[in-house]
Amino acid sequence: MSGEEVFIGSLDQGTTSTRFIIYDRSAKPLGSHQVEFTQYYPQSGWVEHDPMEILETVRVCMAKAVEKATALGHNIDTGLKAIGLTNQRETSVIWSKSTGAPLYNAIVWMDVRTSSICRKLEKELSGGRTHFVEACGLPISTYFSALKILWLLENVDAVKEAVIKGDALFGTIDTWLIWNLTGGTENGLHVTDVSNASRTMLMNLKTLEWDNTILNTLQIPAQILPKIVSNSEIIGNISKGWPITGIPIAGCLGDQHAAMVGQACRKGEAKSTYGTGAFILLNTGDEIVQSKHGLLTTLAYKLGPEGPTNYALEGSIAIAGAAVQWLRDSLGIIETASDIEELAGRVDSTGGVYFVPAFNGLFAPWWRDDARGVCIGITRFTNKSHIARAVLESMCFQVKDVLDSMHKDGGAKNEKGEFLLRVDGGATVNNLLMQIQANLLGNPVVRPADIETTALGAAYAAGLAVGVWKESDVFSSGEKKENPTVFRPKLDEETRKKKNESWSKAVSRTFNLADLSL
Repeated sequence: MSGEEVFIGSLDQGTTSTRFIIYDRSAKPLGSHQVEFTQYYPQSGWVEHDPMEILETVRVCMAKAVEKATALGHNIDTGLKAIGLTNQRETSVIWSKSTGAPLYNAIVWMDVRTSSICRKLEKELSGGRTHFVEACGLPISTYFSALKILWLLENVDAVKEAVIKGDALFGTIDTWLIWNLTGGTENGLHVTDVSNASRTMLMNLKTLEWDNTILNTLQIPAQILPKIVSNSEIIGNISKGWPITGIPIAGCLGDQHAAMVGQACRKGEAKSTYGTGAFILLNTGDEIVQSKHGLLTTLAYKLGPEGPTNYALEGSIAIAGAAVQWLRDSLGIIETASDIEELAGRVDSTGGVYFVPAFNGLFAPWWRDDARGVCIGITRFTNKSHIARAVLESMCFQVKDVLDSMHKDGGAKNEKGEFLLRVDGGATVNNLLMQIQANLLGNPVVRPADIETTALGAAYAAGLAVGVWKESDVFSSGEKKENPTVFRPKLDEETRKKKNESWSKAVSRTFNLADLSL
């Protein structure tokens, strides 16, 4: 492959948008396209997507990215060797095998309609909320796909009927995309990867297979579940009818796992991705570490069917960038998400205002689905700049809470014994946000030049499978990353401590608010 142009495509299907990026042999992006899609909120705490609209965004992004790269003089048609896929995790779809039509909208990861099912299971099962943790690493929570499957089986007649007829297929978004990209009703492949499977609450972390005991306990039929594959292998070729055809899909990872590969996170290294939510993962190598401080035990990645399995501790934060979207779309305080940096920068503190974005409860390390958002410390002095700054601080405080738990569970330090937080995701373009993060942590924050490490990680996984790159290329890339920006703390220890105590007080005010009268 040395003389010819070589390209790898990356399909990044996120919570609010889809993008397709084409990379060259040196992993530089050449052409990309991004499309936002509709968020549906049918009831308080419910969040849905239209799976057919997601497919349409994939079609548009693929075509436009190829068009843009071709316009720059690149021969994508002959040079594209594979595509990698990465996706929002846990979001669940059940569809008809015979017609290809979804039997209900996709239920999104942050949706909390299953909280009554969670309470019921916690009461009935001997281990309560942590009944399945030993096997799958996850507590019973509205977050995970198994609960969404149970809701669909209980509440949607079309799903019940399709299961009885043997016509129902379940998938997280990766599975839905791969099935459609590889033929759909014409022999489409029904597969998922180990990282996405590890977020369903149904996969055994040791065997990397569906756990029969969990399936039997929850009465989820095994025949609706996809086959589990590694993160880096040729899964199948894209079928006719798509802008790109005949090209192998050769990498698949949940978005946070892809970011770990994109950031070249090895054992003992952590990354934080700031998107709709924020997700902090610490690579624990081949060791399954059970957290005692509210974190999840999950897969990091498995690069190839015979590759070693890397595990991780994860802290998931439901609302990060979504709070900025809320300021923009629901309150109209800003016109575009990027406006928040200038608005928050007009003041040098929040003026004692603390905002906790527990819109749909709180994830790690609290796990309180009865929490709701609060904004406290408001006085006549408070203006919209204080509130904007409090929103940015809320993202950073939540990340700090998770990192504190990680340190307690076994520490996150590199070989030199220092802690650096590697960051990525759309919100990290905000320099003020990154500086606040360094200030509240008391540790440096390192931002790579290319912050779209999720898409890059999926591209790496696909490129590894088809021989474009070797693992040494990917994991030495951490040292080779061009011009990272390092944010160093500028806050004194006493102020940091006081601010953290105030934040903890604000978090405690969010509990037991789910039943407030309308």
